[in-house]
Amino acid sequence: MKALVTGVKGQLGYDVMNELKKRGYEGIGVDVDEMDITDAQKVSEVISAADVDTVFHCAAYTAVDAAEDNKEICHKVNAEGTRNIAEVCKKLDLKMIYISTDYVFDGTGNRPWEPDDAREPLNYYGQSKYEGELAVEELLEKYFIVRIAWVFGINGKNFIKTMLNLAEKTNKITVVNDQTGSPTYTYDLARLLVDMAETDKYGHYHATNEGYCTWYEFAKEIFRQAHKDVTVEPVTSDQYPSKAKRPFNSRMSKDKLDANGFDRLPTWQDALSRYLKSI
Repeated sequence: MKALVTGVKGQLGYDVMNELKKRGYEGIGVDVDEMDITDAQKVSEVISAADVDTVFHCAAYTAVDAAEDNKEICHKVNAEGTRNIAEVCKKLDLKMIYISTDYVFDGTGNRPWEPDDAREPLNYYGQSKYEGELAVEELLEKYFIVRIAWVFGINGKNFIKTMLNLAEKTNKITVVNDQTGSPTYTYDLARLLVDMAETDKYGHYHATNEGYCTWYEFAKEIFRQAHKDVTVEPVTSDQYPSKAKRPFNSRMSKDKLDANGFDRLPTWQDALSRYLKSI
């Protein structure tokens, strides 16, 4: 395999590059400086010149609240940028792995979302990622759409780093306790994505670490494992208003991974433990 990885300065792109290298594959990493994905001509030039057989599309506009005020740039990156890449993958007959999100669903109910459930995004970020999914589905047959949630990795900002930073300044924190999902460690996810790219078991998948928690429970476990004496108080989403609506239910079914012979990711508590050691 020879692969191009977008968003290489982000949490996931960084880990995908490392995983490719570990397995002896050649990875070509690009970020906005090397390939602005909103520029169709540049995308075509860079991917064609790279002479790869697979594209891991990890780049995205991920500022969920800011997206509500910056719809044009969010759409340009997540929808149009993804379409630009999919068009080149179609022309050159490349595999495409597109990283999407639980935010394509409306976040209601309490059963885990299945990969083929109806998509009804509840905020603009989710809408832009949904449009990216539609572009991939429309143009390609050789694709993996992999939805993830609550991401953390070495390279970049995330909830764990935010909590640990807050613990340096205060010993009392409030965290929402009515949104449930599963954290996703990019180190574990990168391994699964490369596993997928080695096959032709195309389609929609969900990939998060095993087990569910609320943000409040996640924060409590972070401080417990990091040996920080911080009191965490649960609040409702109403008490912690944000510009973009957040899903109450981000549980995602991973049965399709089992059905296609892919290994599930370890539990989120185990992932957190390894992550804390690494940072």
